[in-house]
Amino acid sequence: MADLLSKEQIRAWLKDNNLKEGKDIEKAFLGQIQGVLQEALETEMTNALGYSKYDWKNKDTDNARNGHTKKTVKSQFGEIELNIPRDVKGEFEPAIVKKHEKTFSPTLEEVIIGLFAHGTSNRDIEQQMKQVYGVDVSPEMVSRITDKIIPKAKEWQNRSLCELYPIIFLDGIMFNVRQDGQVSKKTAYLVFAINTEGLKEVLGIWIGEAESSKFWMSVITDLRNRGVKDILIASVDGLNGFEEAIKAVYPRTEVQRCIVHQIRNSTRFVNYKDRRPFCKDMKEIYTSPNEESALAALDRFEEKWGARYAYAVKSWRSNWPGLSTFFKYPPEIRRLIYTTNPIENFNRQIRKFTKTKSSFPTDDSLFKILYLIVMDESEKWKMAIREWGTIMNQLMIYYKDRIEAYI
Repeated sequence: MADLLSKEQIRAWLKDNNLKEGKDIEKAFLGQIQGVLQEALETEMTNALGYSKYDWKNKDTDNARNGHTKKTVKSQFGEIELNIPRDVKGEFEPAIVKKHEKTFSPTLEEVIIGLFAHGTSNRDIEQQMKQVYGVDVSPEMVSRITDKIIPKAKEWQNRSLCELYPIIFLDGIMFNVRQDGQVSKKTAYLVFAINTEGLKEVLGIWIGEAESSKFWMSVITDLRNRGVKDILIASVDGLNGFEEAIKAVYPRTEVQRCIVHQIRNSTRFVNYKDRRPFCKDMKEIYTSPNEESALAALDRFEEKWGARYAYAVKSWRSNWPGLSTFFKYPPEIRRLIYTTNPIENFNRQIRKFTKTKSSFPTDDSLFKILYLIVMDESEKWKMAIREWGTIMNQLMIYYKDRIEAYI
């Protein structure tokens, strides 16, 4: 507070509140902090939803406020009772007082970085700092403060990795990035892994303009150079050039194409009246107990629908080597690898925090917010995925020598 107010302002505050004893000053000061934090939380909710509490005319979301939850946090001045705003969808995650956080002692820089990580624009951070804290913070200053994390983010991106990852998932999200005075489409590719302990881990973030064998070769080579000697299974969304790249660096890695994406692509142009029976027949393919019965189901599917929807049948046939990989495994492994949903669930968190940004000024600006989101989400990954003990024992049967070489 002394950094934000002049000596004259402090004297006036003490006089106006008739504060003479230390306990009274501490209590009043605690009340001031409580008011600032509460206002900051309400402002964060407004920024997250995109409209103020009673400004229904400017509402452009199906989400809404849903009351408050009481929470007590400890600070260096004592306990503070707060009313944490809630939203209907349960998506709101305050930056200034994080979920599950029991203590509050951030610096102003930490508050700014927290707001930035939750998708608040530099302009909105400037406005919030002025309204809530009475501090002038320019968008340029916000950039300078958040740029301080780039060296740490680069260090994370180049960190050493485990020698063996049983399962990895790959996917990309498109963003608008300014380049040479124009906004261009770029994709942030993430490699999401399950390590030998069954814990989730993001291995890295790579920003590129287009998928290609050359691009994926650089990503896979980077993993190799950072210590990854073997990958058992890679689950992907039909990424262009990926299979060639991974086979060049990790020739023994099994590649599973995402069944869910295959279903979406197959039904994209199916007439509405045919969709239900079409999907029912297609389901017989990927729920078959083994590859032989799956191929028989595909033959029946082609016989019934091939004339009307030849492209769907052709897609299943041409992608079959990658689509059929999961048939060789027991149900526990199948459920884990047949879809890229694990990384897509994480990507939804990324989209939630970046949806307010129409474009990013640089690749570094995009990279640093993705890094902050990864760090924030990683704090939640403290437990092994469900049935990991069973899955690991099953993988030992298939890949005993390869697993024992690194654990």
